[in-house]
Parts: sequence; C-alpha cells; structure tokens
Amino acid sequence: MSKKQFKAESKRLLDLMINSIYTNKEIFLRELISNASDALDKRYYGSMTQKKENIDKSNLKIKISIDKDNKTLTIEDNGCGMSKEELENNLGTIAKSGSLAFKQAQEKQEDVDIIGQFGVGFYSCFMVSNEVSVISKSLDNDAYIWNSKGVDGYTIEPTQKDEIGTKIILKIKEDTEDEKYSRYLETYTIKNLVKKYSDYIHYPIIMDVEHEKLKEGTKNEYEKITETETLNSMVPLWKKKKSEITQEEYDSFYTSKFSDFSKPQKVIHTQAEGTFSYNALLFIPSHLPYDFYTKQYEKGLQLYSNGVLIMEKCEELLPDYFSFVKGLVDSPDLSLNISREMLQHDRQLKTLAKNIEKKINSELTKMLNNERDEYIKLFNNFGTQLKYGAYDNYGIDKDKLKDLLMFYSSNDKKLTTLKEYVERMKDDQKEIYYACGETLDKIDMLPQVEKVKEKGYEILYLTENIDEFVIHSLANYNDKKFTNICTNELDLDSEEEKEKLKKENEENKEMLDTMKTALNNEVQLVRFTHRLKNHPVCLTSEGAISLEMEKVINAMPTDQNIKAQKVLEINEDHPIANKLKELYIEDKEKLKDYSKILYSQARLIEGMSVENPTEISNLICDIMAK
Repeated sequence: MSKKQFKAESKRLLDLMINSIYTNKEIFLRELISNASDALDKRYYGSMTQKKENIDKSNLKIKISIDKDNKTLTIEDNGCGMSKEELENNLGTIAKSGSLAFKQAQEKQEDVDIIGQFGVGFYSCFMVSNEVSVISKSLDNDAYIWNSKGVDGYTIEPTQKDEIGTKIILKIKEDTEDEKYSRYLETYTIKNLVKKYSDYIHYPIIMDVEHEKLKEGTKNEYEKITETETLNSMVPLWKKKKSEITQEEYDSFYTSKFSDFSKPQKVIHTQAEGTFSYNALLFIPSHLPYDFYTKQYEKGLQLYSNGVLIMEKCEELLPDYFSFVKGLVDSPDLSLNISREMLQHDRQLKTLAKNIEKKINSELTKMLNNERDEYIKLFNNFGTQLKYGAYDNYGIDKDKLKDLLMFYSSNDKKLTTLKEYVERMKDDQKEIYYACGETLDKIDMLPQVEKVKEKGYEILYLTENIDEFVIHSLANYNDKKFTNICTNELDLDSEEEKEKLKKENEENKEMLDTMKTALNNEVQLVRFTHRLKNHPVCLTSEGAISLEMEKVINAMPTDQNIKAQKVLEINEDHPIANKLKELYIEDKEKLKDYSKILYSQARLIEGMSVENPTEISNLICDIMAK
C-alpha cells in the first residue's frame, strides 16, 4: 500500500483549513452531514433520471454512531457513494467539489438541492480528528477505503462494503488544556449540534441512543436499552405553506428556538422568489428582553442556506431600530465563502436586509392601522428604539419611521401619531405644538399649557428623554413646523396684543433689567408675557437648547455642562405684575428678593432644582412674617 501525497497547493490549503479558515471547530459535523445530504440527493435524482435503480426516498438516511472505547465518531449515508476515481478526485485534491460539478450540470432542474458547493468542507473534520477513514461504494463499482492522517498524505485501497453509500470514521483527538475534543463522543453534544446546524436537512439523521428503563416486574431495577432516534425535524417550518401552519406551531417554534418563556406578539412569515429567493420567519416578542439595553444583547437574525445554519446572529440583516425582531432567513441563492461561515457578496446581504426592513415596516404599519391596541402594546415595549432610529445618524432614517412614532396627546392623554395630530389640526393652525416633562400630569400643570389649550390647540406631551431630540431631527411633519410651547417660538397673540406687550416691556425695561441683575444673570432676559392665563410666572428658553434638553444632557455621564438661554416671563395680567412695579418705585431691595423667589418658583415648575433653597425659604418666611 503506497501513500499518496496531496499536491503542494492542496497541502497548504489543508493546513490553512485546519488552523485558520474555520473559526468554530464544532461546524465539522455540519459539513459532513451536508455532504451526506448531497450524496443522498444525487442517488435519488439518479434513480429518477438514469433509471438504474428504483429508490424509495423514505429509505434514504444519515446515521451517526459513537464508539467511546475506540474514540471514533462515524457519519454514514446510503447515498450515491464514490468510486476509486471519485475518491481520488474529490478527496485527494482539495477544493475539487463533486457537489459543485453536479449542481452545475443540473442547474436547470428544480428538485435538486445541493448544499456543498465547495470541496473543502470535508477537511474541517481534521480540526477534531487526527485520522480520517472514508469507506465508500458507488452503484457500479467496488468498495474502497480512503485514509489520511492529515497533511502527510493519504492512501486508497480496496475494502469490503455491502451497501452503496459512504461511511466516514473520525478518530477523535486527545483532550488538551484548550480544547475538550472528547465532548464530540458524547451523545448529548452530537444531538445538540445536529439540532443547531442541521435540523432541517430533509433526510432523517438517526442515532442509536442508550436509555435506562424500569425493568418489567420490578419497582426500582433499571435496564439499559438502545433505541434509534431521529435527531432532526427535517422539514423547516418556514418552508411550509402558511395555511398549513397553526398559531400554536408558530408559538412553539418561537419559544423553543429563541428561549423565550412568552409567546411572540407578532409573527411575520414571508417569502420571495425570483433572481434572489428567500424565506423569512420573523417574530416580534411580547415583552422587552431583560438584557435589551445592555452590551450583552446581540441583535441579528439566524441565517440559513438551504436549511443549514450559516450564522447564528447575522446583525447586518436588521437595522438597529428593528433590533428587537427575532427570527431567521433561509436562502438557496447565497454565495458563501470557503468556510460557509460568511458571504462572498455583500450586495446579497444588503438586498436581503433591505427587503426584510421593508417587510417589517409594512407589517408594523398594518398593525397600527388595523390592530391599534396591539400596536400600542408593541410601542410601549419598543417605541423608544423606533424613536432612536428616527434620531440616530443625523435622522437619515426619519422618513421611514416617522409614521410609526407615537406621542401622548393633551386631548385624552393617550398615544397618537403625528399623522392623526395633523388631521385634527384647526384650519388656522400652522404649527404642531409640544411640551416636555417627566410625566403627563406634570406637563399638564405647566403654566404655558393652559393658554394653548384655551386657544383650542392640541399639544403633544413628550415624556421620554429622547422625545425632543427626535422632534428636532424631524424638524417638521407634512410641512407643519414643531413648536415647543415653553420657548420664545410660541406665538399666539394678535398683532394688537403683541404691540401692547411690546410697549409694556419697553416702559418697564429698567425694572426688568434690575430683576435680571438680581438673579446674577442666570436668565437671558426678564419680561412680561401674555402666554400665561392664571399663572404668575414661567420659565422659557431661547435658542437651540430647551430647558428639557438641558436637564437630559446634564444628566448623562459626561463632563458636559449645557445651559439653555433662560427667560423669566411674568404674567402681565396677574396681580404680581403690579406688585413688582410698586416695589421698583418704593423698595428696590425687596424687588430683588421677589425676583429670586419668582425665579425659584419658575425653576420648580419646570422640574429644575433650586441652587440655594435655604435662601429662598428664608426670603419667603420674611415676606410671610410681615
């Protein structure tokens, strides 16, 4: 028996295969099972076209066996088998793929589903074994055994084998400090790997499994029995017709596949055919994952090629704002790289991702329009993420998401969309009004709110930290500008009222400047206003940074100290206005005290802290005591 050498380039590739190409050793089983599935496909297809034998497809199978004593793992199929020449060509020359040649020859046929497009997957078994034997018999040839211990070369010689097919025997390596190879001789490990990577191979993958069973006629005596188990489910749920799948099947698949204790809120089952075909089965969880806002959370969909798992988490398939979606995509048209762990063409992934994004968006829109209560549940769970998507990357995706966003309304304190708000706008209304605060009730008590509501205008109540940043990113909706009622942008006065107010501020300019100075220039301006109905005072802002933005940004774990340009506004129609005018004439020192109290009141109304509460408390007590 003479040993044959791999060609020089094949020897280098084999060394690379074992040490570099595959990042995960456990995928060797996926590769060998995929090759076995190919062989079964070829035999079945050959029986239909060449009529050399009559094959019952139900008899075709893949068998896995473990021999712990001899430390071997065997993968056997009753597929087409290989002749001596095919063993030489397919295993003696790395990257010579029989599957690829077969697929190219039959590419116009529809019922042939060949997984292995590269002749390198077989060699991944050398990552876990130090000797590999392949015993194979084809339909028209004798049996041969191919044996190799790796880069040193291989031998081929005649052997005995009764049935047509191929048996691959792996001599598993000894354990090392870094790798426990013996785990591949454990039934539990093999079952899990089949379930993980090859669950949807459409031939049964069987294994003899030993169980303990209560001995008949006894109460506590057990005997060991061996039963043959089918390890894979074979038919992917997503390849079945929707009409044949019950909601219970969808729910069961989701809870088991994605380790969730609750049923999904929404199932999206879609497929596309044409130049780039795929099936997608997507789920929207019914609750926020416990680790969703942690670094540990990994977004992404499972990526399959013809039912074989390629990537556990393909994050490129989902934009961040849909990162809560779980599920999988299966496509027969993916161009995989040499290890089948990545894609060769980014454009395929981009096409998939674009189509999936559109489908999710479309389904969420349908839910919003037709199942509002369900959508509100979804939005309560994941609305923040959708808002983040509209704001992130300088609002590049805002137009895709703006109609999915919801905010609370002053009308009924329930969630509403921007579209619904605009549809309810008064004929003379040109702006979308909003106000920010910690809670709906606190916003409702803002002094500025009363006047706007009296005018009959609806106000959006923004209670999340991100809300105002989203509004700034959107800038407008249907050409309607957003206006924060707590800024100087609010303009509800008539021309006559504006002129009257302007005159009032001009006549009292010196008094208002005195008040500003008393506040150590904490405010940009002190002025009279008509924006308040019954309230005496409020705090507003000018410029790009609002009062709420100041609070949000300064609460972040950074060294930033952002300050809004604050304006202390006093109700010109409130009795306090006349009291201030009297103090300016009679007691300017007391006016300064009043200024500090009014400013502190305005800060408290806005949910802001008072820098020197002791001083303010003493001032109030002094006034009360007189």
